[in-house]
Amino acid sequence: MFFTGKRILITGSARRCGAALVRRFAGMGATMLIHCCNSRAEAEALCASLPGGCHEVFTADLLQAGAAAKLFSACGRVDVLINNASIFFRPGSPEDLAAEENYMRLHYHAPLELLQLFAAQQLPGSCAVNILDQAVLSPGSGAYYTSRKMLADATLQLAKAWGNFDIRINAVAPGPMLPPSWAPDSKMAKTLPTLALRRPVAVEDFTSAVEFLITNNSVTGAIVPVDCGQHLQMR
Repeated sequence: MFFTGKRILITGSARRCGAALVRRFAGMGATMLIHCCNSRAEAEALCASLPGGCHEVFTADLLQAGAAAKLFSACGRVDVLINNASIFFRPGSPEDLAAEENYMRLHYHAPLELLQLFAAQQLPGSCAVNILDQAVLSPGSGAYYTSRKMLADATLQLAKAWGNFDIRINAVAPGPMLPPSWAPDSKMAKTLPTLALRRPVAVEDFTSAVEFLITNNSVTGAIVPVDCGQHLQMR
């Protein structure tokens, strides 16, 4: 199997869609390197539930300078890097307006630092996947959008730079999948009717898209929308 023996680092993977990725790839034989910040107990419980006995949990606050380098060094060899860690506040809220620096640090600077360290391993056949947001597929504004768009642009630039070393990089841009953290009981009633398919993204569809980008050796520099057609709103 493709994933047997692969060491996969997923940032922000103690909960939600990150944990779903951990479960999927652990079930396929990969060794999971589970990163968390404030969810150590959940990360350890997730790790203990996985098949196999070589998985590890790493705690790092990627908002802090130097944390990304320390995390990567602690992980050892990384065959697949998935930049998934994120924060998102209610648009226009005081928290959202005050989060510009943190958005940039967590969604762009820390992932870029991890990507540079990943490429420096010079492992032919390795690959990275950035988890973005479908918003990057349409014109937008604001600090959250800018931070995500900058990582999307970096994905395309790095795909060209890494090609000669047989290292691939792609991205997934998911749409509405799980209720936002500030409204865990939300049915997303206002958003879902605006989607072409008028339903939320299934978590298994998201994880299968990431799996496709990892396993297809001919795909690099792709940003795949998994959003039930939300990106079509601006067309």
